[in-house]
Amino acid sequence: MIPYGKQSIGQDDIEAVAKTLQSDFLTTGPKVKEFEEAICKYTGAKYCLVVSNGTTALHLATLVLLKQNDKVLTTPNSFLATSNSILYAGAKPVFVDIAKDGNIDLELCEEELKKDSNIKAIYGVSFSGNMLKQEKLKYLKERYGIIILEDNAHAIGAKRQNIKAGSCVNSDASIFSFHPVKHITTGEGGAITTNSKEFYEKLLILRNHGMVKTPDMKPWEYEMKELGFNYRITDIQCALGLSQLKKLDGFIQKRQNIAKKYDEAFKNSIIKPLYPYNTDSSYHLYVVLIDFSQLSISKEELFIKMREKGIGLQLHYIPINKQPYYKRLGYGDENTPVMDRYYNQCFSLPIYPLLSDEEQAYIIDTLLEILNG
Repeated sequence: MIPYGKQSIGQDDIEAVAKTLQSDFLTTGPKVKEFEEAICKYTGAKYCLVVSNGTTALHLATLVLLKQNDKVLTTPNSFLATSNSILYAGAKPVFVDIAKDGNIDLELCEEELKKDSNIKAIYGVSFSGNMLKQEKLKYLKERYGIIILEDNAHAIGAKRQNIKAGSCVNSDASIFSFHPVKHITTGEGGAITTNSKEFYEKLLILRNHGMVKTPDMKPWEYEMKELGFNYRITDIQCALGLSQLKKLDGFIQKRQNIAKKYDEAFKNSIIKPLYPYNTDSSYHLYVVLIDFSQLSISKEELFIKMREKGIGLQLHYIPINKQPYYKRLGYGDENTPVMDRYYNQCFSLPIYPLLSDEEQAYIIDTLLEILNG
């Protein structure tokens, strides 16, 4: 089975993990700090906190950034964790339609900001590895004084106007995910980057049960200052992350090469890439659109037929505001025509560094053959 995404683990990664397993520290040791410093160096952010997964990164960042009942503009086109994190903090998601590239429509965000002064933040997702428009983020932040979180779970290594994902040049915080289908993996893992020392120091406390231990305390003493969590990550995971990070640029180049070949193969066909080939995108996903109303085959039938041929398609994403839980909260009737059309037409093709030329050719030929009936 060819999956839509897959980790790329080499012998150097295995050796890095094995070396840490033989060391004195398996968790909360030197590799954690080393990984954080490496992410800061790569992204250009001043501070980084690595945590147990991308969702816990969102949770902690949100607890620091938001207050209860804050209204937050966010996208329906993401994994559940983005808007769930807003609910975790007792704040309220406000779903805004997407633009044609799959990202939240920042022009519509401005319209909402003009109408409602109670909106305190924007949570935008760099969907598929394509970063949010940085000049617009800067303008909205300066003009309306709002908090901005960039969910860069798809986008480590991406850039826009020479601004790197995670640098937080135009945002208060950014998060990454290191799940196996992402660009680099720690098994499970995540990170928060920020340029605010105040935010960073609060995050440090929240990651470790809300505890503080200072040099003037007795050897056994610690104080719980906040209601924190055990969202720590292990040295074993960070050793893998450090090894993977060294290969990130090469991984992205391979993803871009795959995307370029897909684009070329689908020229003049019914298959439309979500956006034209873009060397700034880190291509976590390769998303295409098909108007199934013009075909005799449904999207569900296409998924089944491709699976029968050993190819796993995926759909990113089901609109969050249409999920049963969110409907119980009163969501689901938002005016999101672009998102609705996108959901009816979209699916993701396999893209990962270990995908061979032969496998990609097989995917392309099989897809075109099934669609052409």
